[in-house]
Amino acid sequence: MELIAIDIRALADAIGYPAAGLGILIESAGIPFPGETALLAVAAYAAAGHLDIRLVVLIGAAGATVGADIGYLAGYKGGRPFVERFGRILRLNPSHMARSELFFSRYGDAAVFFGRFVLGLRTWASVLAGMSRMPFWRFQLFSALGGTLWAIVIGAVGYFLGNNWALVVRLVQGLGIGGLAIVIALGLALLLLRRRASRT
Repeated sequence: MELIAIDIRALADAIGYPAAGLGILIESAGIPFPGETALLAVAAYAAAGHLDIRLVVLIGAAGATVGADIGYLAGYKGGRPFVERFGRILRLNPSHMARSELFFSRYGDAAVFFGRFVLGLRTWASVLAGMSRMPFWRFQLFSALGGTLWAIVIGAVGYFLGNNWALVVRLVQGLGIGGLAIVIALGLALLLLRRRASRT
C-alpha cells in the first residue's frame, strides 16, 4: 500500500487535481482499484501546499459519483449474467453474489450511501444497484450524498495527517478506513466537548 501511495503522489505531482477523482472513478465503476488510497495521497499532497484541499474534495466527490454512474449503467445493461461473469474473474462465487444481492435488496439505499466506506461494497454497490433496477434518481441521490461525505472524510484524513504519511498507512492497514473515520469522528467530538466545557 505504501508503494502505491508513493506512486499516486507522483501522479498527483504530474497531473494535479484529476488524480483526486481518477482512482475513485475507476473503483466506483466496478473495477478493483485503491481509490481510497488515491484520495488520501492527493489530500496529503494538498497539505504540503501543492493543491487546494477544497478542490481535491470536490473532484474526489465528482469522481465517486461519475464512476458509480458507470457501474450502475454496467449493472443495468448487463444484468445478472454480466455481474456473474465479471464476478468469476474476481473469484466471487455464486453464494457470495447471492448474499450480496439479498443484502442489497433489503438495504439498497444504505448500501449505496454507506458502501463508500466499505472495501468491496464500494466497488460493487453501484453495479448491484443497476442489476437490481434501483430507480436511477434514487440511486443518484444516495450515491452523490455518500460520495460527497466519503470525499470529505477521506480528504480530511489525508490533509490533517498528510505530514505523517507513514502514520496514515499504519492506521489504514490496522483499522481500515471505516475504523479510522470513526476514530477521527470521536476525536473531533471530544475536542468540541472540551472547547464547550472550557467556555462554561
